[in-house]
Amino acid sequence: MNAYKTLLQNNPILLRLSTIQLIAYFGAWFSNVAIYTLLLSFDVDAKVIAFVAMLHFLAGVLQAPISGSIIDKFAPKKLMLLLILVEIFSTFMLLFIQSSTDLLLLYILIFVKMAAASFYFTTEMSLLPKILSDKNLQKANELHSIIWSFSYTLGMALSGLLVYALGVKFAFILDGMMFVVAFALLYSLKLEVASQRSHENFFLMMQDTFTYFKRAPQALHLMLVHAFLGLTAFDALVVLMVDNYYSSFIAVSLAIGIIHASRAVGLVVGPLFLGRWVNNRRVVSLFIAQALAIALWAFGMHNFYFSIVASVVVGFFTTTLWSYTYTLLQKNSDEAYYGRVVAYNDMLFLGSSALTSYMIGFLYSYGISLEGVTLLIASLFVVASLYFFWILKTQNIQEIEDV
Repeated sequence: MNAYKTLLQNNPILLRLSTIQLIAYFGAWFSNVAIYTLLLSFDVDAKVIAFVAMLHFLAGVLQAPISGSIIDKFAPKKLMLLLILVEIFSTFMLLFIQSSTDLLLLYILIFVKMAAASFYFTTEMSLLPKILSDKNLQKANELHSIIWSFSYTLGMALSGLLVYALGVKFAFILDGMMFVVAFALLYSLKLEVASQRSHENFFLMMQDTFTYFKRAPQALHLMLVHAFLGLTAFDALVVLMVDNYYSSFIAVSLAIGIIHASRAVGLVVGPLFLGRWVNNRRVVSLFIAQALAIALWAFGMHNFYFSIVASVVVGFFTTTLWSYTYTLLQKNSDEAYYGRVVAYNDMLFLGSSALTSYMIGFLYSYGISLEGVTLLIASLFVVASLYFFWILKTQNIQEIEDV
């Protein structure tokens, strides 16, 4: 923990950006639990739940081809402020969702809200390599994941209680107010990092990006291996677990919050133990460990208390895998392409998350048990370990230097 504290003390811009992250993410989980609680109250089927889960990621996939070019052309602060304004508007508009007849409006608002959130994330992640050195960049990525996980832990737990006690509308209002605070903090931040101000048009920049991937295939391979982390998009799985196994003895919103919060405990704790230990070679073992943890969850998910413990184990390896593979991509990419590389990386990651979310509901609707779906996800992490092993053997992947 001292390493993260020192990093923040020595980098005031990162400190402010991290504070904004904490506030924005914390509020976001209030809306997340409220949305799924609302859907279950409308008595929608598994496909609708899966589609909503998919929408949380789909926007980032569709906008990636242009978002990277925009990031590489414009100043980051103005862009980030605009994106927070979009999140404020779309969050407060959720108050108008009253019944299942408003599902189309819900779909649109989720899409717009998550498009802005994804765009903001991509902008920030393309900014960090310009202000931080290698090992500090890895620590910053780990810190980002820890902040996400911490807000996820506390946010999910509290939102479950809040939605249960005060209702979904109060959760939407509180989320919107969190974004207002985040906007104020970013507005007062002195961020001097300039954009590239490229004079190429968007289409030429997109074409140049694919030419770059041909010159630097290691970047494309690292993007693909990072996309395997999208398989941990368990929102639809958790909602269906709660509805099938736990709703008879615990409130839906509480159960959703507790299961997500439990996994987030592992997400927070994992990098504290694994961050200094991990290197390129050991990532292979981490993918195998992630596969075994998810398989463990599958075998005991019908038991609520076992599922809580298994969720912690599942989360334990995820943050380190996410942050280390992300840092490797940043390390092995040219600075002039940071915005576009990060955007396309997020497109693949979010595409993987969206497909996972939808397939969970789709497979379940066609008779595949939740345990079977979870075991399938576990097996794909074994594939990821083999793929990364192949990448290390065939590509020139630089280690993250301890500087």
